[in-house]
Amino acid sequence: MAISSFIFILTASITGIILAFEPISNQLKPYAIPTDQISLSQTISSLKKEYQEIITLKVTQNNFVSASVITKKGKNKRFYINPISGKKISNIIPKSKIYKWATNLHRSLFLKSTGRFLVGLFSFLLLLITITGSILIIKRQGGIKRFFSKVVKENFAQYYHVVIGRFALIPIIIITVTGVYLSFEKFNILPNTKIKHTFNSSSFTGFPSDKKSVKKIPIEDFATFKKIKLSELKSIEFPFSDDNEDYFLLKLHSKELIIHQYSGEIISAKNISLTAILVDWSLFLHTGRGTIFWAIILLLTAISILFFSYSGFAIALKRKQKSLLPKNTLKKDIAEIIILVGSETGESFRNATSLYNALIISKKSVFIAHLNDYTSYKKAQHLLLLTSTYAEGKAPVNATNFLNLLQKITPENNIKYAVIGFGSLAYKDYCKFAIDIDNALEKHPKFEKITALYKINNQDFLAFKKWELEWCQKTGIDLQLKLNIQKHKKQQQFSVVSKTLLNNDACFLIRLKPIKKIKFTSGDLMAIIPKKDGVKRLYSVGKIENDVLLSVKKHEFGVCSNLLFNLEKNTILKAKIEKNKAFQYPKKSKKVILIANGTGIAPFLGMLNNSGEMHLFWGGRTQESLKIYLPFLSDLNPKNIHISYSQEKNKIAKQYVQDSIFNEPDLIADTLKNNGSILICGSVAMMNGVLKVLAQIALQKLNTPIDKFNATYKRQIKTDCY
Repeated sequence: MAISSFIFILTASITGIILAFEPISNQLKPYAIPTDQISLSQTISSLKKEYQEIITLKVTQNNFVSASVITKKGKNKRFYINPISGKKISNIIPKSKIYKWATNLHRSLFLKSTGRFLVGLFSFLLLLITITGSILIIKRQGGIKRFFSKVVKENFAQYYHVVIGRFALIPIIIITVTGVYLSFEKFNILPNTKIKHTFNSSSFTGFPSDKKSVKKIPIEDFATFKKIKLSELKSIEFPFSDDNEDYFLLKLHSKELIIHQYSGEIISAKNISLTAILVDWSLFLHTGRGTIFWAIILLLTAISILFFSYSGFAIALKRKQKSLLPKNTLKKDIAEIIILVGSETGESFRNATSLYNALIISKKSVFIAHLNDYTSYKKAQHLLLLTSTYAEGKAPVNATNFLNLLQKITPENNIKYAVIGFGSLAYKDYCKFAIDIDNALEKHPKFEKITALYKINNQDFLAFKKWELEWCQKTGIDLQLKLNIQKHKKQQQFSVVSKTLLNNDACFLIRLKPIKKIKFTSGDLMAIIPKKDGVKRLYSVGKIENDVLLSVKKHEFGVCSNLLFNLEKNTILKAKIEKNKAFQYPKKSKKVILIANGTGIAPFLGMLNNSGEMHLFWGGRTQESLKIYLPFLSDLNPKNIHISYSQEKNKIAKQYVQDSIFNEPDLIADTLKNNGSILICGSVAMMNGVLKVLAQIALQKLNTPIDKFNATYKRQIKTDCY
C-alpha cells in the first residue's frame, strides 16, 4: 500500500509544503482588519459616501474585505477596502504563479478529472496507512494507554518514525479525511449544497410596483444589516436595478437571505446545509486559510509526511536486507542441527546467519528457517532458537504461530535445544518471548535443555560469542563464529594524551584529544572497531576540556581493552564519536543524581563540571578502586558523594550502590518530585537493583509508580548500561 502511494505522497507533501506558505504570507499582509465589531450597515454607509454605486461586498477567508464598485468617475473597480472608512487600501492580490502551479498539481496532478479521482483515492490510502501505522504503534508500545510512553531508540529512522508519527497523527487524519471529503464534493457524490430560494411576485405583495410610491428606507438603516457583523458575512450582492423585484442576496456562514431592496424586510431565508458547512470546514482545515497557527501546523505535517516517506522506506528496505536467510544446502529431514529464527526488524537474522555459516564451515549438517516454519525434522539432534521480542513481550512477526505449532507437532526423536533471546534492556519485558519459548520447551517431554536461556542486549555480538563457547563446550562441536562485518562510517583520529596504570581491579583511564575539532558531550559514545575481529565496541565518554576520557576494564583476552591499554602517549587511535542524546546532562534540572558502578563513572566525570546541585553515587570493590577517579571529584561537595564498597576489608561495611540509595530516600523522593533527573551508568545488574530501590522509594514516599517519572514528556530517569 505504502509503495503504491509513494509518488502521490511525495507530490502531495512537497506541494503541501509550498501551499502552506500561502495563508501564512497572506496573513502577514496588513489588509486584515478585525470584523467582529463592524456591522454590515456601517461598512455600506461608508462605501456609499465614497462611491457612486456598490455592486458586491465580500469578506475573504483571510479576513480581507473586498468591494466591487462604480466610482464617481463611472469606472468599475474592485479592490480591498477599509471596512470602517470605506476607502481603498490595496488592489486585489492575484494568486502567485507558484501557488497556482502547486494548487493544480496538488488537486489533480495536471490530469483534470482523472487526477482528481487519483488524488481522492490516494488520500484515502494515506488515511489507511495512518490508521494501520497507529495500530502498529499501539502494539509496539504495549497498549493505547502507553501510546505516548518512552520509545526505545533502535535507529534513527525507526525512532523518529514513531516519535514524530504520534504527534502528527491527528493532523494527518484531518488532512486525509478533509481531502477525501472535498474529492466527494468535486464529483457530486455529496448532496447538492446549492440553495434555491422559492418565491415569486406574490412574495412582494404589499410593495407597490411603482417604485415612486414606495417609501424607501436607507440601506444603512436596514435592521438586518445593523445586526449582522462582517465576521458573519461571506458576500452580499446588491440589486442589479431599481425594479421592485430585484433584491439583496446575502450569503452568511450559516444561512442565505434575500432582502427587499426598499423595505429591508427578509423575503426568503435558507439555512446552509450540513454538507455545505462541512465543505467549508474541510477547506479551512485542509488549506489553513485565514490562520497562521493552523497553516504552520499543516506545514509541519506536510514536512513530517515527507519524512515518513523516507523513514518508512528506510525501515522496510533495512528490514528486507536483514531478513534474508541463507539458502539451505540440505533438506530439513537430513539436517542434524536446526536453527529457527524470530525477528521483527531483521536484526536477529544477522547473528543467525553467522551461526549458520560457522556450522557449515565446521562440516555440520544444518538447516535454517523462520520460527513460524517449525515442523518435524527426522534426523534433528539439536534445535537452536534465536528470537527477538516485539513490543511489550509479544512474538515477532515471523514467530506468532510457533507456540501453537509446538503443541501440535511432536518430534520423532528427542532433541537437545538452546534458546537465545535478543532484546533491549530499555524494554520492560526484556526477552519475554524467548522466556515463553524456553518455558514451553522445558515442559515438552521430547526436548532437553542443553544450555540455560541466554539473553543478549542490543544484539551484542560479543555476548553471542560467549553463548557460542558455552554451547560448544556442551556439545563438543568446534565453531569459529564470525560477524558479517558491515561497512563502518568514516572514522575520526584521536591522539593519546595520557593513560593511568592499572588499578587493583585491572581498570585504567585513558585521555584522548581529537586531531580535528569534534562536537561531542559527556554521555556520548566512542565506537572503536579493532582490526583483529572487526566488532564494534562502544564506550561512554566523559568530556574533559574538549578531550575524551574513557574508563576501561582490561580483560586478559579482551581485544579492545588490550588495544587501548597498549597505546603509547601521542599515538593515534581511529574511532568514531556517536551521539547519545538520550544520555546527556539535563541542564534544565535543578537537581541531578548520578549513579554508577565500576567504569560506568566515565561520563559522570565529565558532567561534574556542569552547574546545579549534583549528587554522585558510585560503587566499587575497594578503596583502591576509587583512587584513579579522585582527581576528578575535587570540585564536588564531599557531602554529595556517596561511595559503596562491595569487597572492602578495612572495617568498612560492605554494600552495593543500591544500598546507598536506599539509605537516602528523602533525597531521591525530593529529586523526583521536583522534576530533577537521575542518570544511571554501569552494569545491567546494578541498574536492575537500583531501579527496584527507586521504585520502592517512589511508592513509599510519593505514592507514585516509578513509570510516571519516566514518561515521554519527562524522562527523569536515564540509563546507559551494559
